[in-house]
Amino acid sequence: MAERLLRVRTRQKSKKPEFNFHDSHKKKRLGTSWRKPRGLHNKLRQQVAAKGKLVRPGYGSPKAVRGYHPCGLPEVLVNNVAELEMAKGFAVRIAAAVGKKKRLDIEAKASEAGLKVLNAKGGA
Repeated sequence: MAERLLRVRTRQKSKKPEFNFHDSHKKKRLGTSWRKPRGLHNKLRQQVAAKGKLVRPGYGSPKAVRGYHPCGLPEVLVNNVAELEMAKGFAVRIAAAVGKKKRLDIEAKASEAGLKVLNAKGGA
C-alpha cells in the first residue's frame, strides 16, 4: 500500500507548481519561501492565472506517506547510539551536531542492525 502511495506522491509532486513568495524574483532581498499574499490589489491573491497558483490543500501528498523519505521509510533523527534502538523500521538521519567519533559509532551500529543511514559519511 505504501509503495503505491509513494508513486502517487511522486506523480502529484511532478505536477505541483513551485510556490514562491509573490514577486520574489523581482527583489534580491525577498526570499522565495511561501508567504500568503494579503495585499488589497495583489494579483496572486486575486488568483489571476498568469501570476501563479496559491497554496491549497489539494496539492498535498497522501496522509499515510506524508514525511516519508523517497526510499519508502519514515525518517527519524538520531543523536546517539542509544536512540538507534527506537529506530527499527525507520530510515536514520544522523544529527548535524554529532561529531566524527560518535557518527562512526552510530553508522557501525546501524549497519549491524540493518538500518538505512540517509547521510552516512562512511568514515571519510
